Amino acid sequence: MQTLPAPPFKGMGKLIHIAAWAILFGLPFFFTGRESQTVTVLSYIRSMIVPLSFVLVFYANYFVLIDHFLFSKHPWKFLLCNVVLIAAAMGAVHLMFELLPHPEWAHPRPEREWQEIVGFFMVNAMLYMLVAGLSVAIKMTGSWYQMESSRRELEKSRAEAELQNLKSQLNPHFLFNTLNNIYSLIAFSPERAQEAVHDLSRLLRYVLYDSSQPMVPLEKELDFIRNYVELMRIRLPEHVKLTTDISAATPETLVAPLLFISLIENAFKHGVSHNKPSFIDLKIHQEGTRIVCSIRNSHFPKDNGQDKSGSGIGLQNLSRRLELLYPSHHIFTYGQKGDEYVCLLELQA
Repeated sequence: MQTLPAPPFKGMGKLIHIAAWAILFGLPFFFTGRESQTVTVLSYIRSMIVPLSFVLVFYANYFVLIDHFLFSKHPWKFLLCNVVLIAAAMGAVHLMFELLPHPEWAHPRPEREWQEIVGFFMVNAMLYMLVAGLSVAIKMTGSWYQMESSRRELEKSRAEAELQNLKSQLNPHFLFNTLNNIYSLIAFSPERAQEAVHDLSRLLRYVLYDSSQPMVPLEKELDFIRNYVELMRIRLPEHVKLTTDISAATPETLVAPLLFISLIENAFKHGVSHNKPSFIDLKIHQEGTRIVCSIRNSHFPKDNGQDKSGSGIGLQNLSRRLELLYPSHHIFTYGQKGDEYVCLLELQA
């Protein structure tokens, strides 16, 4: 799951603010009208009066007014405070220009008609409102980034917790079925049962350690499937035909662990009869970035009273894991077709 970048004014955002204001305060050194119009302390102070008032309006909104009024759902108070703030800033700017002496090179200001004065103040008020609006836009964007990041982190935490819960259901389910096979061997072939215990230890090592990673090499997952199938083959009677075609995978291909085991367990659970001809046909292969697992088996469904293995967890568990791990990147279909049960799982690795 992706995480959003830090909101404005954090990390690089601070540097952007500093750089923007540094450029603003440096402009008087680049825009002098003529050679004799050198930048003196007085002329620099006069040229910075308006930008400093913009800074005041911007950060008064950014740090105080937006948090206290706009985010607190008091928009009228927010607007009123901005009217007062902008009026005070404009009054202070006018007062500063009146109090500070004019540069020697400056032309005397002509008398203005009241219409010009009103127009001048209207234009300046619009500029201050734009500055306040910019502050709101940046603050709202930062707030949205924070909320979206928190929401995604929460979704990620929930998904990880759900996946852990699903895997905790899967591991005992897998162990229960495998121990059943070994138990059936002890009665008629203790030597083969001993070998099966050794094979089981390898399977459990994968389940307990390797599968704790979010992604594993596909070839490791396929080795686990091959070993599991061979362990299950031990107890199959002669009237059950088991065919497998598990192709090698490219080394760089990764897959979420324990995705295919539920399908295979389901096939062995419901595809094998104690006294009727049965079959299981398992194929797993890679086609470019696609991983395809198809299983066909004879169908001998067990009712709830007969099924003590908890196999009902399997396909529902797998469906939910696929939704969490491969949203919009998988195809999963299963169901009965005549006397057969068919499962197809395609992943986009």
